[in-house]
Amino acid sequence: MAVVRERGYLGRVTRALSLAVFLVVAVALLGGMHWYLWIRLVRDPALAEPWRRILSVALVVLTFSVPIGMLALRLAPRPLDRLVPAVAFTWLGVGFLLFVAVLALDLARLAAEAASLVASYLRSTPEAPADPERRRFVARALAGTAAVATAGISAYAFRKATGPAEVNEVPVKLERLPAALSGLTIAQVSDLHVGPTIGARDVRRLVDQVNGLRPDVVAITGDLVDGGVRELGDAIGHLARLQARRGVYFVTGNHEYYSGVGPWLAELRRLGIRVLRNERVAIGDAGASFDLAGVDDYSAGGFGAGHGLDLDRALAGRDPDRSLVLLAHQPRVAAVGEAVRAGVELQLSGHTHGGQIAPWNLVVAAVFPYVKGLYQHDEDGRSGQVFVSRGTGYWGPPLRLGAPPEVAKLVLTR
Repeated sequence: MAVVRERGYLGRVTRALSLAVFLVVAVALLGGMHWYLWIRLVRDPALAEPWRRILSVALVVLTFSVPIGMLALRLAPRPLDRLVPAVAFTWLGVGFLLFVAVLALDLARLAAEAASLVASYLRSTPEAPADPERRRFVARALAGTAAVATAGISAYAFRKATGPAEVNEVPVKLERLPAALSGLTIAQVSDLHVGPTIGARDVRRLVDQVNGLRPDVVAITGDLVDGGVRELGDAIGHLARLQARRGVYFVTGNHEYYSGVGPWLAELRRLGIRVLRNERVAIGDAGASFDLAGVDDYSAGGFGAGHGLDLDRALAGRDPDRSLVLLAHQPRVAAVGEAVRAGVELQLSGHTHGGQIAPWNLVVAAVFPYVKGLYQHDEDGRSGQVFVSRGTGYWGPPLRLGAPPEVAKLVLTR
């Protein structure tokens, strides 16, 4: 018992330190982004007062918007506990797109200036001295162009994020699948992130959409919630209406552990959803079935005794000749390789959101090479597949650009 208490204490300290490091890094990155925006949108255009002062103060406040939003989510009274994070995270996405737009226009301007210098050199004519008025005009034109472009792109991205998920039908061949089960369908829901800006209306719409697919299996691959059972229980309660001939299954994502994993696991079980925690079930009938396994999230080991990804436990005693599908929230390449070596034919994951907002997807792809869609993974002479959902909701900014939300309908064939 003393060991359990010590591990729990160390886990809390580790999580507190991780949160502190995250906040410091986040504020530093946001500070740099907002400083650049201030230079290009306030200083260079030489805005007149009071606009210069108003925008300067606003950019300073917005630098700390994410930490403020996270604190408000936990400490502020209603409705501020939802309103402040919604504003903060929306600005995070819009500000990022504005930063990208300004940077792209800056690079284009620098390229044009470099081309002009080269042309002057080749003509052996000196460059005309810089005209302050012309520079101010160009700065204002670029700032205005960036603002207008960002507004249009943000509106499009908001509509994509908050609209219905796209249904993506994905055929997947499994060599060991019994012929009698060829054509079985799995509807995958991932990364819904019910919380500050995703609520009961969105869950009801999703349930109706999934039920309309008439799936054999529903697989929820983590990051379902961002908040506690008391705040979100009514919204999540609509999942009790999910209909699947062979069951509804759930595995944890990292956000369940941030949101109180114990109460949520109990609540999902109460709703009739089978939670797979390093275990497996048989899908099918006595004469024809395959194994469906599910593991705790990759990060779960840092949240105390009894939690942690344990593939060996999930597959212990399994007949290796049976077809095997694995639910695992994070598509980490090393973990996928371990699963393929263990005989997994198909892994269903999420976590990446498909990058959610381009060009942020380039950063996500650098960390998770399996970022969206179906991939083949070869490991030690064995071959398996991993399908990574773009996610059914969104996290943070209610924006999606280049990665619309999806419900995947996986059709298993022999």
